[in-house]
Amino acid sequence: MGSHRRITGAPPASALMLTLLCASWVLAAAQNYSAIFNFGDSITDTGNLCTNGRPSQITFTQPPYGETFFGTPTCRCSDGRVVVDFLTDQFGLAFLPPSKSSSADFKQGANMAITGATAMDAPFFRSLGLSDKIWNNGPISFQLQWFQQIATSVCGQSCKSYLANSLFVFGEFGGNDYNAMIFGGYTTEQTKKYTPKIVNTISRGIDKLIAMGATDIVVPGVLPIGCFPIYLTIYQSSNSSDYDDLGCLNKFNDLSTYHNTLLQKRIDIIQSRHRKTARIMYADFYSGVYDMVRNPQNYGFSSVFGTCCGSGGGKYNYQNSARCGMQGASACASPAAHLSWDGIHLTEAAYKQITDGWLKGRYCRPPILHS
Repeated sequence: MGSHRRITGAPPASALMLTLLCASWVLAAAQNYSAIFNFGDSITDTGNLCTNGRPSQITFTQPPYGETFFGTPTCRCSDGRVVVDFLTDQFGLAFLPPSKSSSADFKQGANMAITGATAMDAPFFRSLGLSDKIWNNGPISFQLQWFQQIATSVCGQSCKSYLANSLFVFGEFGGNDYNAMIFGGYTTEQTKKYTPKIVNTISRGIDKLIAMGATDIVVPGVLPIGCFPIYLTIYQSSNSSDYDDLGCLNKFNDLSTYHNTLLQKRIDIIQSRHRKTARIMYADFYSGVYDMVRNPQNYGFSSVFGTCCGSGGGKYNYQNSARCGMQGASACASPAAHLSWDGIHLTEAAYKQITDGWLKGRYCRPPILHS
């Protein structure tokens, strides 16, 4: 029926293999991390896009972004904290400073994530005629360079023990690559042809981190984009067969599922090569969000498809020309009761639930925490 049936229920074979490969590491891996290093896009950006100021044309630098926890916009694409903020809290660390900050102390980690980031470099999108769909140049290759510069400044040439006691979160990556292709006119089937290249780029990034000395790496998959208000609004269909039984668009979730399946297989291969020296954790963003859509009452949500912040009206309260942060847009009275904050990103409440699932293992194989 929908792509979710291949995600939920019994774990896929690749997930079971990953669990077995990691079993010997679960008890031995570091529990109290001294630093966290995060890579990714707007899902976990904590300020890199705004290090050179807070341009007014960027909507998420405007109220009501940040209202729930910080009381003011912080360049996070949410009403409050994002996943990496909850991870730092778990391990007693300070909020991660953006890596592009010139005055930050990176001893407890840094955040390389930047809004608009892609897995692939700019020449890839130029080759597809999609340069105008990528509005920020912060791909994996750039973020790895930013990390190398920070690592050198923090631990010099003797980083092995420092990085071995650090947690790395690598992604999610791929979401903006697919956004560029889909919003650029590519069908999901055409887009899938490039998924192996995207996953290969992610896996090469994981290999580079391991070569630098990383031992504990969380690798998130992509989200079920067919359940997000932006896609549900732009690609509304009168054909009921285009939707699954919950109301998500099948073809977009199928793309996410395809990406995540390939990514898990690649993680299995990398983990098998580094069984004794690295613990690679697949963080299942898809299943976490999809379960919230399927069982909202279990998470305290009364709305999973309606955008909390915006003035688009209609079934999903989303409109590109009336997005959150734009003049006239407002937030709902209770963001914690909503899954979607601005139609593209999630609420703090949703990110908290996802983080709990990563820490305890419901949505992370193996779990970040262990006894």
